[in-house]
Amino acid sequence: MNVEPETSPHGLGLRKTLTTWHLWGIAVGLVISGEYFGWSYGWGHSGTFGFAIVTLLVALMYTTFIFSFTELTTSIPNAGGPFSYTRRAFGPTGGYLAGIATLVEFVFAPPAVALAIGAYFKVQFPSVDAKNIAMVAFLVFTALNIFGVKAAANFELFVTVLAIVELLVFMAVVSPGFSFAHFAKGGWSSPGMAANHFSAGAMPGMFAAIPSAIWFFLGIEGVAMAAEEAKNPKRSIPIAYVGGILTLVLLAFGVMVFAGGAGDWEKLSNINDPLPQAMKFIVGDNSGWLHMLVWLGLFGLIASFHGTIIGYSRQIYALGRENYIPIWLAGIHPRFRTPHRAILVGGAIGIAAIYSDDLKILQIGGHSLTENVMTLSVFGALLSYLVSLLALFRLRRDEPDMPRTYRAPFYPYSPLFALAGVLVSLFSMIYYNLDIAGLFSGILLLGYIYFQMTHGNRTTPGSDSTKLEPALEADAGAL
Repeated sequence: MNVEPETSPHGLGLRKTLTTWHLWGIAVGLVISGEYFGWSYGWGHSGTFGFAIVTLLVALMYTTFIFSFTELTTSIPNAGGPFSYTRRAFGPTGGYLAGIATLVEFVFAPPAVALAIGAYFKVQFPSVDAKNIAMVAFLVFTALNIFGVKAAANFELFVTVLAIVELLVFMAVVSPGFSFAHFAKGGWSSPGMAANHFSAGAMPGMFAAIPSAIWFFLGIEGVAMAAEEAKNPKRSIPIAYVGGILTLVLLAFGVMVFAGGAGDWEKLSNINDPLPQAMKFIVGDNSGWLHMLVWLGLFGLIASFHGTIIGYSRQIYALGRENYIPIWLAGIHPRFRTPHRAILVGGAIGIAAIYSDDLKILQIGGHSLTENVMTLSVFGALLSYLVSLLALFRLRRDEPDMPRTYRAPFYPYSPLFALAGVLVSLFSMIYYNLDIAGLFSGILLLGYIYFQMTHGNRTTPGSDSTKLEPALEADAGAL
């Protein structure tokens, strides 16, 4: 049986310090910004009712996916997450595909969240540049992540709890002015079509809204990248995943319904700060409740932003450790025992994406930078889900005796439902986002070229790795 390595090339491992609560905080925190922004773009495609149906189906897809993914994570608790599972199931090429897809998901999600942080700051300080605030966020939280995973996870749990409280406060404040008539008006609309009743014309908009519904839950699987740092992953991970997905489903529908019933939802459908703007319908522009929402609402964005840094850094670390990307990126800080180089490099890519707005590089198809970066991240997520589910089926067949402390319930039906949902989502995204799909394909191609050019530097799991020793020694000396 293949054994995945648990140390970096220079012999240092990640510290096992995370508890069940830490993992739940990461699971919810990674995603909770999706309740604060991003999802409302779906209203612009499909209206409130159409988007609610799409969200329900996506929630079911994610729930069955998480049940399946938990089996993989507990069986192979490795920082590589989908990369490790797929590499074990399908070999190096499968590992590459999962690794690059997960990397795209977690590297391009932080810029979208950072831009939303900037938008929330701009509500309080209209003269600030949202991109500069986003850059500052990168600098602050990459530094925090370098200082240690336990401190980072404690902070993540703290801000996640505050973010949940704030969402509950939002629902309570807008509830006196809630009107179902507001939510229902034009509820089956699509671009260029206003409709109060369902018709076949609503279907294209519903398919186009799938990325926005996915944004409600995108990233929860990132807990897998922290599995190596969990004290008791086989017990903690199932609790964190199941508790996390239930928390997120309840919050997603609560936020969507209360925001849509607060006023004219069309005014909220293509902005980065729908919750403060929805609250304005009820309490006005100068209410203390509004200012409280903006300030505390930042905690939700920060929780996801901070969590995605944990996600991308561990994925870069895992890929570098196996020489799928330059081995230098697998460096572990000798004092803090964190993958500091991976954290810094991912942050640099995120800052570059933010400022690409000025060069119009990612303003594709007439959509905003935020929406396009979100879509690119969703492409990476869906491909990662696809190959992970296929890996589950392959490992069940080829390694029936592999220790499995948790088994996906209702196998094979639950993973088949998740797989069908992923395929429908992926094909619809390609159809409605051909330009972003082309960009994503280009990233995959460039990565594959590098993968093929460097295949001689890698070892297969369980094989002799002595030929890498000079590079490892050099890397250790550099620390």
